[in-house]
Amino acid sequence: MTKVTLHYHLLRPLTGEDFDNISNVHGTYGLGRVQPSPALDALTVDYDASRLSKLDVQAVLHRFGLPIEV
Repeated sequence: MTKVTLHYHLLRPLTGEDFDNISNVHGTYGLGRVQPSPALDALTVDYDASRLSKLDVQAVLHRFGLPIEV
């Protein structure tokens, strides 16, 4: 397993629905921690690079409607 951490700035503040979607993202194979920053203006994502690429991670976050800036 090759653990990689990515940091994404957000395009808008997180909503209650976004927090539900963050919980759902954890069910994606190869994704580990998805944690909002204390100021709720960024996300930190840990993933297994032997399972997913950076583009795969971004696609999953977009699929769940998370407002990441790429």
